[in-house]
Amino acid sequence: MVIDDDSGRRADTPVIVIGGGQSGLAAGRALADLGMPTLILEAGDRAVGSWPRYYDSLHLFSPVEFSSMPGLTFPGPQGHYPHRDEVADYLAAYAATLDVEIQTDSQVETINQDGSQFIIRTTDGRLLRASGIVAATGSFANPYRPALAGERDFTAKLLHVSEYHNRAPYAGQRVVVVGAGDSAVQVASDLASVATVTLATRKPVRFIPQRLRGKDVHYWYRETGFDALPPEWLTRIIRGTVVTDSGGHEKELIQGRFDRRPMFDHLDGDRVVWSDGQTELVDAIILATGYKPSLEYLRELGALDELGAPVHVGGISVTHLGLVYVGLEFQRSFASNTLRGVSEDAREVIAPLVAWIRDAPGAIGLSKPV
Repeated sequence: MVIDDDSGRRADTPVIVIGGGQSGLAAGRALADLGMPTLILEAGDRAVGSWPRYYDSLHLFSPVEFSSMPGLTFPGPQGHYPHRDEVADYLAAYAATLDVEIQTDSQVETINQDGSQFIIRTTDGRLLRASGIVAATGSFANPYRPALAGERDFTAKLLHVSEYHNRAPYAGQRVVVVGAGDSAVQVASDLASVATVTLATRKPVRFIPQRLRGKDVHYWYRETGFDALPPEWLTRIIRGTVVTDSGGHEKELIQGRFDRRPMFDHLDGDRVVWSDGQTELVDAIILATGYKPSLEYLRELGALDELGAPVHVGGISVTHLGLVYVGLEFQRSFASNTLRGVSEDAREVIAPLVAWIRDAPGAIGLSKPV
């Protein structure tokens, strides 16, 4: 697929989806359903996104019956919570069902605009033309690492949870995990069998039971409509982070398998200085502090704000016609960047994108750039 000389908007020029994980595959399915020529570019060697790179003990927080994407049922018995590798295998199988072209080992370096079309440059020097862009690269490649006082002179191990694989290297060590979300609690629990572990958080950890009245919490998310709540409602309801208690972690915390303390004040050599002034020697600090959208390839295009965040409404760019997003956290709802919710988001942004490309009436949602 080589760049051509036509700078006009044409319905036979493909939409290019950046990213071949769950978000990119959901976009590919939505585009194929509308008969749109599509090319998915995936930086890795398989169209499974970042799942193989997560820590070894990771399991989905939703059981198989709430984890399927349209057209392919997630295998396994009802009530089974798939392991990281099962998710990767499922996505690979899903990719194989799609009637779209997928190019792996294809990392995008930058995107520019040429009239109504886009020019994509890959890191290996290829130039590709697209009638529209779906940015679906997730956030794993852009871990958020907050600045810590004393970090520059800290001599113990300091890493982000994206670099954590398993507990083996930490046997017998003193480890502090920073964060109050699902990953922080799961990693603290994983480490607790071989290390002395403290969870350092700014606020107490808030747990949601995995099962309520005999049903998984995701059943109630769906039945109550919570999964579909728009972002402006979610910001009022959800304050801070909550943890789905998928492995009895609240009980582990109460029983002292690992403990929780207020966030430390600063670092001093190979020690942490806790908020009460106590100093303690540590071997490692693991930052489970989340991620930010990985969209650096859109900076030259001018689609990001000064902090590197996409400027969009519900996944539709307000800076560039023909650019949409899939897989952003709280993009359109609570479930937006999950296996169970990403396909709905994809359909919502792909339909107006395709209508605009085809010059169809009612291409709503794609307004003039600001």
